[in-house]
Amino acid sequence: QVQLAESGGGLVQAGGSLRLSCAASGRTFYNYDINYVLGWFRQAPGKDREFISAITWSEGRAAYADSVKGRFTISRDNTKRTLYLQMNGLKPEDTAVYYCAAKRRGESTYDYWGQGTQVTVSA
Repeated sequence: QVQLAESGGGLVQAGGSLRLSCAASGRTFYNYDINYVLGWFRQAPGKDREFISAITWSEGRAAYADSVKGRFTISRDNTKRTLYLQMNGLKPEDTAVYYCAAKRRGESTYDYWGQGTQVTVSA
């Protein structure tokens, strides 16, 4: 099992920055963290959940959605077992609930999800 807990959301003006954190825990993750991919998703009201970014826990290889490329940076701290999302140049359209998720490498779906954290960007 893997437990994920996001933090760091809030209200920010357009052009501002926020850093989200996601603490990962659980016996499976502690023992086999090199086998996991962690990602960030978001869901705005009335819209489908959207992929933002993902990173391989062992190598740190990252991928981004075009909508955030160049503005958001994903990273992880292996010793703290914490995932981060640095968001710069925020826009009102970035307003959403942001979720942290985890999956085993090679699998197509994310099996583990956090509770989400609200990010609101005012114009």
